[in-house]
Amino acid sequence: MNVLEGILVVDMTQYLAGPTVTRLLAEQGADVVKIEQPPHGDPSRNYIIAKDGRSGYFVQQNRGKRSLCVDFNSEEGREVLHRLLAKADVLVENYGPGVLERRGFGWDELSKKYPKLVMASVSGYGRDSHPDFTDKPAFDMIAQAMSGIMFMTGDPDGPPMPVGASIGDVNAGVHAAAGIGFALFHRERTGVGQHVDISMIDSLFHVHGISLQGPVLTGLRWKPTRSGHQSRMNSPMGVYKSPDGWIALHVMQGQWGRFCAAINRPEFEHDDRFAGLSERQKNREELNNVITDWMGSFSTDDQVLERLDAERIPSAPVLAPYDAVGHPYFETRRSIRHVPDPVLGEVAVPGNPIRLSAQPELDLMAPSLGQHNAEVLADLGYSPTEIKQLSASGLLVSKQV
Repeated sequence: MNVLEGILVVDMTQYLAGPTVTRLLAEQGADVVKIEQPPHGDPSRNYIIAKDGRSGYFVQQNRGKRSLCVDFNSEEGREVLHRLLAKADVLVENYGPGVLERRGFGWDELSKKYPKLVMASVSGYGRDSHPDFTDKPAFDMIAQAMSGIMFMTGDPDGPPMPVGASIGDVNAGVHAAAGIGFALFHRERTGVGQHVDISMIDSLFHVHGISLQGPVLTGLRWKPTRSGHQSRMNSPMGVYKSPDGWIALHVMQGQWGRFCAAINRPEFEHDDRFAGLSERQKNREELNNVITDWMGSFSTDDQVLERLDAERIPSAPVLAPYDAVGHPYFETRRSIRHVPDPVLGEVAVPGNPIRLSAQPELDLMAPSLGQHNAEVLADLGYSPTEIKQLSASGLLVSKQV
């Protein structure tokens, strides 16, 4: 039995943050009905890299969902949604503030009508927020800036830099999926649903380690700064030029002696310049130059990594995302999936990062727009005649991509 088998999720999300939530739920076996607005549905259906109107971006984030394309600006469309919500366990949305409230689908209204419903909202600044921020639009870049992540990324003397992936969107999605799980567990014990309010900024701000409590504890006498590709907090820690590209190192005090052996400098273990962390920080440039020269003495990155692995030194090559294809780690862990699609053929997507021993890996496909209109409405008690009438009126829309 799938972990979330029997859980009906109404997915009113688009782009990345919201669809990440419902994708994670679908991968655990939930029945996810994706609500899309006519005439084009989720804007990501034709986003970035597309073939014959089909986007790999959309496929990756919407596998395993059923598509119901219904105009919920109309009274008849809202009635369809209410029938669906009456049966649903979870509603996930990432619309702008007020969009659902103006149509009668805000938490205050739904919690009274469906007291067992768990509703998750994903937004830039959160639903319960300061009035100056509640209505502000936000995407991943904005969340990275506001959360301090961008401030901490880049060269010491250069401008703040965004991270090269949509970590705000995905982080918020993972936090929302966890929150939904907690809320469903609470409902099992109490019979009452609740609202899960996830902010992209909160989700990123949560990752800071010393960058917040350090300045507060020192009265701002110590402030974090950008470190670039080599850390100022620990040494050796960072990215170093290697024969084929770059290699990342993170050596703590417990590995220092073994690291000295690995780089053929056993005398460094007790050298006054490098014996302790504070000494290595003061002399990090000298030490970094030694490490770069040592790596340059090898012919390949594999030789460098083999030597580091022999001494159990935390290290890794700096890989491009596409280097994962065929890589033994990613293939063995099934961290990369090769999934079929009727338009795109085989698509490589990241695998499900949540591994549960009793949950099988599901073979899921992304839906075409409105592919499941008739199926979902039949589940809600609509007759074939009623479904045809709703389709003829333009309330329901379906396309082949």
